[in-house]
Amino acid sequence: MAAEPPQPKALTRKPLLLNKVEGSQEVVNMAAIVPKEDGVISVSEDRTVRVWLKRDSGQYWPSIYHAMPSPCSCMSFNPETRRLSIGLDNGTISEFILSEDYNKMTLVKNYQAHQSRVMMILFVLEMEWVLSTGQDKHFTWHCSESGQRLGGYRTSAGACGLQFDVETRHVFVGDHSGQVTILKLEQESCSLVTTFKGHTGGVTALCWDPIQRILFSGSSDHSIIMWDIGGRKGTAIELQGHNDKVQSLSYAHHTRQLISCGADGGIVVWNMDVERQETPEWLDSDSCQKCDQPFFWNFKQMWDSKKIGLRQHHCRKCGKAVCGKCSSKRSSIPLMGFEFEVRVCDSCHESITDEERAPTATFHDSKHNIVHVHFDATRGWLLTSGTDKVIKVGGFSSSCM
Repeated sequence: MAAEPPQPKALTRKPLLLNKVEGSQEVVNMAAIVPKEDGVISVSEDRTVRVWLKRDSGQYWPSIYHAMPSPCSCMSFNPETRRLSIGLDNGTISEFILSEDYNKMTLVKNYQAHQSRVMMILFVLEMEWVLSTGQDKHFTWHCSESGQRLGGYRTSAGACGLQFDVETRHVFVGDHSGQVTILKLEQESCSLVTTFKGHTGGVTALCWDPIQRILFSGSSDHSIIMWDIGGRKGTAIELQGHNDKVQSLSYAHHTRQLISCGADGGIVVWNMDVERQETPEWLDSDSCQKCDQPFFWNFKQMWDSKKIGLRQHHCRKCGKAVCGKCSSKRSSIPLMGFEFEVRVCDSCHESITDEERAPTATFHDSKHNIVHVHFDATRGWLLTSGTDKVIKVGGFSSSCM
């Protein structure tokens, strides 16, 4: 009987720092691990594109050092074709092909994609499309073969998040207003499918799971929202695990784990292979829904009952409007996305079991302000780039695979 292949294991251990790549003069806006190679590609605010290969000494040294005419804001690398698309601060997208030994890059073409800084790029090999968003409030897509602009769409604000579903040709665009726009792309036209908004701050990152058909959006409001697109029920589940804005998201499909990184330096690995619950909507009331004490704006009840009005709070578990006395307890509710302790009413606090308080995420400190994250599932390597001009490559050791 043939032996079964080893099953991938969850990312449970603390990521160990394998190497630091230093040398950039400004912020490293984006970087990626080169598949099947011990190398890293990076683009920086210092206008450089660099390919770092690991030498016998164990250190990474640039095998390619290429200066661009404008600061490099983002990149997209396709390992199959070794096609590197670079977004610039001046609105241009420059496309290069890297040599097999990653020691040379050859310019293929430039796209005049935007009027200002390119925020995000995706190269879609199946369609031969280059998708991009910019600070000029436009989403555009070009034909990578001809370089021709195929179409565009004006967003409500500058867009940072960009994801694409090959099967349905749906593109997801997240912008600084906190809105996510879904468009259906044809060869030379697009149509608006829908828009949705759940964040109180701008959308800073998007991540798409094409298998479960779930979209994750990270925001400057410190939260992540999981949108169940495939379920068609409008389910949106919040994940609260950062103390600062969420900067970047990556998804490990083989173990169904979401990796989020924040400006607080935190790396959170979320277990998405659990049955999560939607947070309830906050209910409106003029008095506490537990003890019936009036809230401070309810002048009539205060006068009638001769009682001083109280401040309104909300229980994060049931959503009821309650006073401070009736919600004096705190609890984590991981299945609702609250990995930190939050306000709950006293009755809900009593109903939450120890099993329900069991964490569904692990927390790690990267010790730098992260701008971007890239996860290589085949090796269990996690790359982060930061405002400190440093690239860190870490590994989850043997627990990854």
